[in-house]
Amino acid sequence: MDAVEKIARTCLYEGYLLWPYRRAALKNAQRWTFGGVYPRGCADVLGEPARMRTQVLLEAGPAARLTVHLRFLQVVDRQVFRHGRSGPVPVDELRVAGERHLTWQEATERRWVCPPWSPRRGPRTSSVDIAAGTDREALRAESGSVAGTLVRGWKRLTGKVRLETEAVTDKVLRVTVDVENTSPCPVPSAGARGARDAAAPYAFVSTHTVLHTDTGAFVSLIDPPDELRETAAACRNEGAWPVLVSDDPDAAKNSPHRARDVLSSPITLYDYPAVAPESPGDMFDGGEIDQLLILGILSLTPEEQEEARATDPRAREILDRCAALGPGELAALHGTIRGFRPVLEER
Repeated sequence: MDAVEKIARTCLYEGYLLWPYRRAALKNAQRWTFGGVYPRGCADVLGEPARMRTQVLLEAGPAARLTVHLRFLQVVDRQVFRHGRSGPVPVDELRVAGERHLTWQEATERRWVCPPWSPRRGPRTSSVDIAAGTDREALRAESGSVAGTLVRGWKRLTGKVRLETEAVTDKVLRVTVDVENTSPCPVPSAGARGARDAAAPYAFVSTHTVLHTDTGAFVSLIDPPDELRETAAACRNEGAWPVLVSDDPDAAKNSPHRARDVLSSPITLYDYPAVAPESPGDMFDGGEIDQLLILGILSLTPEEQEEARATDPRAREILDRCAALGPGELAALHGTIRGFRPVLEER
């Protein structure tokens, strides 16, 4: 599932951090906007969803088995501490050994794999439970002494993934995947400034599900076969957009209506999406033209680059990757021909 994993990971980080990748940039003032699933109490106050629902059609026999992967980002609070005679003091930023460090929020990837499920044997509910934790990173001065500390902390997250089916015909099932966030979360005050940012560490951010079957096939909801068009239209998806995905580069041509894998994403996609092979890596904006975005990155001033590097480790990796691109790699982004087809004459 290499190609499936690549497109899933790209969608997972869509909008994570936008160019120019700086904390001070206005477009990064409100984050975690895609695919958030919040605890019920917080969701009601914030006007955010407390559930994500995916409904797809599965053609399968009695022995069919499904595997469901839940993918999301968990918000991590990063606090900078300056060390002094009186002990560590929380600060907004700190410069150590010529490098700038900022207090902000990062995110870490989470994957929860539900046990293999036989859909014809009835519904099943799987519990999600991710323990709270803390990580400390010492910031050392040129002398080797500890001048500060980065403390990263994350909350406990709990949730439920409920799987159920409904027989449409003898051979077709409607599969429903409900993702619910049950994390213990302080209920914010309605309209309170910063309430959404305070609740974000308790959310499933950028929630995705990947459905796989070894037998049978999922049916496209975008372009279903004629006999299933009305049935496909009756599927109800909430906060999710399921599409067919495959590792086979010819799958869209050979099997346009069916596949063994589905990616259900908050990002609107076509069936069989793929990352362009010329792309040198993810930049958190899959709809942008890589060449233009890379040129924009290379045009950042030294001061802007310094802030971007201090804003997020993944922003630092993007800057380093783009700076290392050679002329040939940059030229490959200018354009390519995927294939030829005859031009139809006008009548």
